[in-house]
Parts: sequence; structure tokens; C-alpha cells
Amino acid sequence: MHKLNFVYYQEDEFYIGWLDEFPDYRTQGETIEELKENLKDIYEELTGGFIPNVRRVGELVLE
Repeated sequence: MHKLNFVYYQEDEFYIGWLDEFPDYRTQGETIEELKENLKDIYEELTGGFIPNVRRVGELVLE
């Protein structure tokens, strides 16, 4: 099982969301469940090489 964090908000009758790792790629759904399914689909597209030049968020540790 792979877990991904996502951010979402409700705008009118839609839930808008994106994956933490890919904040430039947003999707929507009429319900939270539909939004989650759409987020799974976009994750597959982003990590499967279907979308070129994918921008990601990374973490840099400074000491």
C-alpha cells in the first residue's frame, strides 16, 4: 500500500485538490470520493511518463 498526501478545498459544488508532491497538477470531483479517484488517475499519469517535464516538490535538509 502506498500513501500520498493531498490538499483540497471546496468551491461551490466541487472539491478541488492536488497531490503534495505535484502541486502544479490539480483535479476536481463532485464528491471527496470522486476527487480521490481523480487524484489516483493523475498520479498514474504523472509517474507513468504520460506527461512530459513533470515538476515535483522535494525536500532539502540543511545542517
